[in-house]
Amino acid sequence: MSSTAFRPTPRATNAPGTDLHSGSPPPPLRRALSAPLRALRHAAPALLAYLAVRGTGLLLLADWAHRQRHGVWPILATQWDADWYLGIADHGYARELGTAPSANNLAFFPLYPVLVKAVAAVTPGTRASTGLALAVLASLVAAWGVFALGDRLHGRRVGVLLTVLWAAFPVGLVQWMGYTESLFTALAAWSLYAVLTGRLLTAAWLAALAGLTRPTGIAVAAAITVTALLALRRRFSLRTLAAAAIAPLGWCGYVAWVGLRVGRWDGYFAVQRLWHNELDGGLETLRWMRRLLAYDPTPELFLVLVTLTLIGSVVLFGLSVWDRQPVPLLVFTAVLLAIVLGSGGVYFPRARFLLPAFPLLLPLALHLSRASARHRTLALAAAVIGSAYCGAYMALVWPSAP
Repeated sequence: MSSTAFRPTPRATNAPGTDLHSGSPPPPLRRALSAPLRALRHAAPALLAYLAVRGTGLLLLADWAHRQRHGVWPILATQWDADWYLGIADHGYARELGTAPSANNLAFFPLYPVLVKAVAAVTPGTRASTGLALAVLASLVAAWGVFALGDRLHGRRVGVLLTVLWAAFPVGLVQWMGYTESLFTALAAWSLYAVLTGRLLTAAWLAALAGLTRPTGIAVAAAITVTALLALRRRFSLRTLAAAAIAPLGWCGYVAWVGLRVGRWDGYFAVQRLWHNELDGGLETLRWMRRLLAYDPTPELFLVLVTLTLIGSVVLFGLSVWDRQPVPLLVFTAVLLAIVLGSGGVYFPRARFLLPAFPLLLPLALHLSRASARHRTLALAAAVIGSAYCGAYMALVWPSAP
């Protein structure tokens, strides 16, 4: 009798979904897994650099908070906007417009609190912990998307540098707070990446989700819709037409739902007026800048930082146009800048509102990629240290929301 007669059958020794002879996944599954794994290995330097930058900021915050006898977790997970989102996850949305200023939670878009509630229902821990964990996870997905876009346009080095610069944004600490900026940036980055790689429908669905995340989700929708309409001029396609229609559905759907909930067609905009957020063409922005830079003898440091971020963003947008960035990126950043600069609402959170505008950092990443190693190291070190200090100052000294 041959020795093979005593060999156990493959069914008894191999787990389901594996190759019967090698114990490894079957070829189709191996192929399906290999592409994401290759992409993750390719992005690994950028993701590790991202973790190093944000870890540096967290260490400084922890040390500063310890010296002031503050806890880090409440700062990151439960304060300011995080508290609003947790309230929505706990109790839902208001049913009436009301008249109290800055008090109606319908101003906050629903995707993040819905995710917090859903994930917290099936995992241990509080909803605050869940919200913070989701924000950190979303920040890594966002960093991957930022790298992928930079890598797609200009190569791996620029992709890594773009990721580091985004991580070292002056208010980058918000990326690891219970806020929506990380989730929104992740959806925006991968939507823009999808449109640059010719996957318009994927880009449109991601844009629709971005529109359910933040009011500035309309900027992602505009980028995808404009790109789709330009493609329709060259060649008609039902898929392209569908992408143009799908992209704004999230933002428009939430705005329409708020109108129905409060019983008036302009319900969402009425809510925003209660929060003093109305477009005025930039007059209030200019008044703040003039006051801080020309008339106030002792301007608040955080407000100066916000002002310099706004001015720098306008300069970087001009450089982005000069560099002839792809149309989707220019439309996205143009609409985002128009909303942030053109608002007559509160001034201090506007640097945070521009956190998702990572394509504005592409000119800096390109310049650093061509600089000497010494200059590149000095510039990045200054950016990382500055971001860490600004984040800790924003959380522990600045008395209002980021």
